[in-house]
Parts: sequence; C-alpha cells; structure tokens
Amino acid sequence: MEATVEQKLQALWDLQTIHSKIDKIRTLRGELPMEVNDLEDEVAGLETRINKLKHELDDLEDTIVTRKNNIKESQGLIKKYETQQNNVKNNREFEALSKEVELQSLDIQVNEKRIREHQADIQGKKTALDSAVTVLEERKKDLSLKKDELDSITAETQKEEDVLLDKANGQEAKIEDRLLTAYKKLRSNAKNGLAVVTISRDSCSGCFNKIPPQRQADIRQRKKIIVCEHCGRIIVDEGFTLEEVAI
Repeated sequence: MEATVEQKLQALWDLQTIHSKIDKIRTLRGELPMEVNDLEDEVAGLETRINKLKHELDDLEDTIVTRKNNIKESQGLIKKYETQQNNVKNNREFEALSKEVELQSLDIQVNEKRIREHQADIQGKKTALDSAVTVLEERKKDLSLKKDELDSITAETQKEEDVLLDKANGQEAKIEDRLLTAYKKLRSNAKNGLAVVTISRDSCSGCFNKIPPQRQADIRQRKKIIVCEHCGRIIVDEGFTLEEVAI
C-alpha cells in the first residue's frame, strides 16, 4: 500500500531527527577536521619548499665549484700565454697572446662576480631554509596536537555516529525518491541542515517567519505536504516533536 501523507511526513521528520543528531555530533568536532587538513597541506607545502631550497643550494654549490675550476683553468692559460710571449718572433704574435690573456682575465672577473652573486644567493636561501625548517617544526607540533584532539573526540562519538548513519540509510529507504531528493536538496541549502521543521509560536522554526492561521490548520491536518512560503522547508505540526521518533 502507498504510504499516507502523514506517514510520509513522519518518515521525513524521523530522517531529519536522525540527521540533526549526526549534525550535533559533528558540531562537537567543530572545525578540527578542517584545521587538521589545512595543517597537513601547510606541512606538505613546507616540506616541498624545504626540499626545493636544498636542491637549489646544492646546485649553487656545484656551480661555484665549476666557476672556481674555470678560474683555475683561465689562470693556467694566462701563465701559458705569458710564457709564450717570451718566445714570440713579432709584435703581431705578442698582441694576439696579449688578447688571449685579456680575455682569460675577463673570464676570471666574470666568474668571480658570479661566485659572489651565488654566495649571496646561498646566504639568502640558507636563511629562508632555516626559517622554513623552524616553521615546519612548529606546524608539525600543532598538527600533532590537533590530530590528538580530533582522535579523542572522534573516538568518543564515532560509534554513535556510525549507528545513526546506518539508521539514516535505513530511513531513507522508506522515503520515495522524489521526496528524498527534495529533502536532500533542502538540507544541503540550509546552513543548519534543517529541511523539515515544525510550527513554533505560529512561525516556521526554520526561518521564523509567521505562518497564516489557515495554513497552520492545513499543516495540522497532515493531508498534504506543505512547505514554508519564505524558506521552502517542509513544515510539520508541533505534534511531531511529542511523538516517539522511530529510530
């Protein structure tokens, strides 16, 4: 037999009650899961930055070694050319060797300049590395504390949440697809997760707007599913809060 409107409303109210209990449990955890995720992302980012800085430092050290070798090579060539100048037969050969000595001297100057620049870069990167390592240690401590706090709260509430989730799944199976889809959409759009609300002080307990007397009477008859004209939530009468929730 097809469920009556009252039975459909009861099923929706029971599901809302279960979901509200789950929401309450998750509220106890507050923003801890998000904080843990943010810290994990920050730690991963810092570790990536530290590894990158270390690689860059290694590359700079290697580059300095290469430039120092270039300097030694240029110095060796200068000595060679200067020795050859003592044995030249004409001015043209002497000038050619002098030009080579000048070029090697310029190469030495360029390499020495680049070495100074690399050393300055190394100093800056070492400072950045030390700072990143310090921040990483602090964030790891923060992460450990937050994880311990979250694990403690989760351990206390996870079993209860799992039971409620199973009951919510069972309750959803009792509700026709059309209504369940509407319920889920309403719930996802509501900040407090309430898709089904009651009349409270002649108002919708979801948005607190007044409900006209005739509409209240229609709601209490439980003959059709009625939604709030202002927030769109499904409204049930106060009697549902007094009835035993079938969970």
